[in-house]
Amino acid sequence: MYSMLLTKNSGRIIGPIATLLGWVMDKIFELLSMIGLPNVGLAIIIMTILVNVLMLPLTYKQQKFSKLQRKMQPELNKIQNKYKGKTDEASVTAQQRETQEVYAKYGVNPAGSCVQLLIQMPILFGLYRVFYNIPAYLETVKAAFFPLAEELYAADPAGKVLSTLSGAAQFSKNISSDTFAAGGEAAHNIVIDVLNKCNTADWAILKENFAALSSSIDSTVSKLTTYNNFLGINIANSPSFLLKTSFADKAWLGMFAAIMVPVLAAATQFINIKMMPTADNNGNDQTAATMKSMNLMMPIMSAFFCYTLPAGMGIYWIASAVVRSIIQVFMNKHIDKMDIDAMIEKNMEKYNEKKQKEGNVHYAASKSGSSTRNYSTSLSRSDEKKLEEKKKANQSRKYKSGSLTAKANMLNRSYDSEDK
Repeated sequence: MYSMLLTKNSGRIIGPIATLLGWVMDKIFELLSMIGLPNVGLAIIIMTILVNVLMLPLTYKQQKFSKLQRKMQPELNKIQNKYKGKTDEASVTAQQRETQEVYAKYGVNPAGSCVQLLIQMPILFGLYRVFYNIPAYLETVKAAFFPLAEELYAADPAGKVLSTLSGAAQFSKNISSDTFAAGGEAAHNIVIDVLNKCNTADWAILKENFAALSSSIDSTVSKLTTYNNFLGINIANSPSFLLKTSFADKAWLGMFAAIMVPVLAAATQFINIKMMPTADNNGNDQTAATMKSMNLMMPIMSAFFCYTLPAGMGIYWIASAVVRSIIQVFMNKHIDKMDIDAMIEKNMEKYNEKKQKEGNVHYAASKSGSSTRNYSTSLSRSDEKKLEEKKKANQSRKYKSGSLTAKANMLNRSYDSEDK
């Protein structure tokens, strides 16, 4: 089954999120058009800022988790060393209990970071979907492809010329499908999908093969240039293509812009990673080496993707890293001012109250925020009543004179009387 980008994503999770984000971006583009700035690159930047601001509560929780994780890691390491090599049930249970108490002491949910990432990832994927196929979500941009899409289909109903364009490879099944052959809106959408991936060379091929449509092609290209031109580059083209054409035309400014997109993507990604709080590796050289490799590879991967994908994706990548870095500066200042000891003491008080209500083991803390374990077992009223009834039943039970059970019962009574 083929898929048409212009019909939007139909996934159960990504689909609705992409549709909502696309609707918001469409409104942003409409507002920009009203003030005479109908620019996709500018809309991407505004949308990126908006999404990062909306995700600020999740980002804050994630940063707070990292801060507390660094603080409590030495205690977790002590517990791990304490039970290292012990696999018996009692040791495993004790280790789990003590680990849980440390997490409770700091008010940290071990799965909290994963939950935050699970919430953020669909949003990021939905945002990527919108940016990757703008006409599917921005009605004004989609309208710019008409009437050319209809005229091209009428002139090339089999899609012979269309399939030769550089952006047609991923839509080859769509072009050869019965839906494309049937014509109508679905076929026009496939044409727009292909045209949306066209670069400057592709538009030249269309003009060469369809001279009668030159006027429509020029009109469409003019509108798309207005929408896609950002700081002198066409964000529909990839930096690799821009570099190649600029070099052939000796357009030095175009070459510089093409090079700067992946370079800035890598640089901003590197800066953003350096500003992010990281967990203490506690002398683990292997962990430190792995983190160092990942921190080096991520900027390189960013540069590669932003060099090969349309420049619009590079703008998003750069804008996102810059916005995250700015947010990180203020967040780091705020988190550094947090009174961790007061937070720990408050969390421990809540933990004690919860355990006391449950009638279970509780965890006591000193006022300074340092921890001291004080285990005590308390029974609920119902449990005490059952135990008392059991004692009375044993005391009233008649045993054979001189038997072991009779002697044991007498000894038990003597202990009870001493306790009283």
